Amino acid sequence: MTNYNKLYINGDWVNPKGTEKIAVSNPADEKIISEIIFANKDDLDLAVLSAKKAFNSFSTINLEEKIELFNSIILSFKKRLNDLAEIISLEMGAPITLSQKAQAPSGLGHFINTLNVLKKFEFEEVFDTYIVRKEPIGVCGLITPWNWPINQITCKVAPALAAGCTLILKPSEVAPLSSVIFAEILHDAGVPKGVFNLIQGDSKIGTEMSEHVSIDMISFTGSTRAGVAVAKNSANTVKRVTQELGGKSANIILEDADFEKSLKKGILSCMSNSGQSCNAPSRMLIPIEKMDKAINLAREISKVIVVGDPKKAETTLGPLVNEIQYNKVKDYIEKGIKEGATLVVGGNGMPDNVDKGFFVKPTIFANVKNNMTIAKEEIFGPVLSIIGYKDENEAIDIANDSEYGLSGYISSSNMKKAILIANKIRTGMVHINYAPVDQKAPFGGYKKSGNGREWGEHGINDFLEIKSIIGINSIP
Repeated sequence: MTNYNKLYINGDWVNPKGTEKIAVSNPADEKIISEIIFANKDDLDLAVLSAKKAFNSFSTINLEEKIELFNSIILSFKKRLNDLAEIISLEMGAPITLSQKAQAPSGLGHFINTLNVLKKFEFEEVFDTYIVRKEPIGVCGLITPWNWPINQITCKVAPALAAGCTLILKPSEVAPLSSVIFAEILHDAGVPKGVFNLIQGDSKIGTEMSEHVSIDMISFTGSTRAGVAVAKNSANTVKRVTQELGGKSANIILEDADFEKSLKKGILSCMSNSGQSCNAPSRMLIPIEKMDKAINLAREISKVIVVGDPKKAETTLGPLVNEIQYNKVKDYIEKGIKEGATLVVGGNGMPDNVDKGFFVKPTIFANVKNNMTIAKEEIFGPVLSIIGYKDENEAIDIANDSEYGLSGYISSSNMKKAILIANKIRTGMVHINYAPVDQKAPFGGYKKSGNGREWGEHGINDFLEIKSIIGINSIP
């Protein structure tokens, strides 16, 4: 833990020039596990200068050198998987089984997948009279959230390195410790000095990154509100801004689907990671005549959710990340009750088997109308809204009646029909029959869910500029 109160700049762990400290707590028992020191503007300037100097050489390394670097990072990453899983569970409350099977491995997966894409990626195409080159955009500022900390860091860092960019990472101050281990992974892998820099801080240093004249691009993941602020703060320097923001994903269960199986998968998927996933299927759309059946099934299905200590292997639902999120989710549950939705299970009050920590009961509402607050706003907690529809056209209308457009879900025994409906859903992703995310496929959203695409080939493209060299046959 010696590096938790330091910054990683120009290949070294350095003491911050900033002095503001913040405690990092375990949301399961509210005990302080560490502290970090925020970077100030001088720290940021040093990190940017480091990245700017490193860009001159790193941006021109050849494909073989990139592949060698990625192989070294992957090897280093594998050695620290258990450390990452444990610290993620500790700092943001993910059940240890989820951390071991999904949270930590997702980061390794992004490097492996990006390497596979990199080996075949075309950085230059030659045409009859011109050349099109894809060149690294420059110094990139990466601002990442707390809910899937390593996943969100690596799905930016891996493609940015593949593109040839140099980086300054600012993770969330809520769950920053896993980023320190990640920096150690890159250091041990031999990433050249200045190519990757880690600073800690809150929205203040994020604003300074967005405004910094020598940062060429900001890649941001977080709330829509914060994403709008990042874009505004970046406007004066005309830097590229890519954003992966909020979601309120609809989960359409069609008449021909296996209803009980689809209902169970939808409930458990919504509750995973305590509902703290931007692509969670938090609006379940079912045939209206099946509402009573859904209510009865939901009561039974919810009994398999095990709320408790994230360190225990049997736990499937851990705490929310902190008191702010805890109070926010409780307020939404209260609004759902006041606005007339049917509370099927859950509600406010601590779960029966815990007496401390930021735990919320898994909560399911039925007979929800799409204009209710719990159906319109991103709750980011273990709260599911079940909405009835009359026919498929109404289901599509309800799904699209949202300011968000990140993800969608369709359950059907008819693949042709499912694809036709998927084509009509205004979201960046649609999962058919709960197909898991695929790190080769682009990840991102429509509308207020952001712009740009992460993961795979599309993730690398976001960090590249396009250059045309015209007249290659013009020499007399």
